[in-house]
Amino acid sequence: MEDNVYVTPSNIKDALVEAGITLLEETGSPDLGLREIARRAGVSHGAPRRWFPTHKALLAAIAAAGLRDLEAELHSDRTDPVEQILAFADAYIDFAVRRPAMFTLMFRHDLLEGSGADLREVSRPLFIRLVTLIERLESDHDATLSAAALWSGLHGIAVLAPTGALGLTVPDFDSRTLIRHMVSTELD
Repeated sequence: MEDNVYVTPSNIKDALVEAGITLLEETGSPDLGLREIARRAGVSHGAPRRWFPTHKALLAAIAAAGLRDLEAELHSDRTDPVEQILAFADAYIDFAVRRPAMFTLMFRHDLLEGSGADLREVSRPLFIRLVTLIERLESDHDATLSAAALWSGLHGIAVLAPTGALGLTVPDFDSRTLIRHMVSTELD
């Protein structure tokens, strides 16, 4: 944190989450230490325990911030439901490629389980948005099942694309082409 920023009791919790986000983005690893987060937030190494009962609770707060960031990026001005689904998919993949460490943490349930935070409450609106878009297609598909299938495929692309793994198996790999193929296959 900058020297001219003073941490007060009213903003310690936010300062810890922001410091955690910065550390996560810098290191690229979800293995974030409480002491380093506290140091970067400009508070004592014991301060995180006052605001977050466990290390996992702080990690969950950082992940929840990432989920809110992703949710904010998923808005589209397009009116056609298929185009909105494609925009959703593009934004999801773009977020994963641009912020891989945050994306990884958001779905590391082994790190976040038992944190006491309700990440489901934060992540569920993302899924509901996809279900709603599919329902607008007025097809015979089960919208929830189709959304789950699309989300699973998107998540697979999001995990594999940044590492170059799909490029090894699919010549001239392009995530947008694969997304469009997946959407048209699932929703036709």
